[in-house]
Amino acid sequence: MNYHLAVITHVMLVFLGAVLAVPLDLRDVFVPPVLYPATGTVWKIGSRHNVTWDISTPPSQITNKLGRILLAKNGTLDIEHPLAVGFDIMNGRQVVAVPPHVKPDADYQVVVFGDSGNMSKKFTITE
Repeated sequence: MNYHLAVITHVMLVFLGAVLAVPLDLRDVFVPPVLYPATGTVWKIGSRHNVTWDISTPPSQITNKLGRILLAKNGTLDIEHPLAVGFDIMNGRQVVAVPPHVKPDADYQVVVFGDSGNMSKKFTITE
């Protein structure tokens, strides 16, 4: 548990550092809601999917346009195996593959990071 708390704290501090590096008058945080996966979604291990999020109301200045998508299980982020990194957050979607190391369960979420992190609804991963 302490390891997960330390990892989450580290990730939050990295993003906070990126935000604080921008002058106050230029900071706008973009918080696009994740649209897919949604409640009731089922992904199969090894399959590919388009994670999508709403880009209809972006601020004029986005602090960090480079995105990262992580898988979360029971609210714990898997930062060691990102699903995607380095894409433009304004694309509104990103193809990801379900990693082979995950265990089938119904308590998964994806988190889309740009200049903030947005969690999807819980969904299921099967074999």
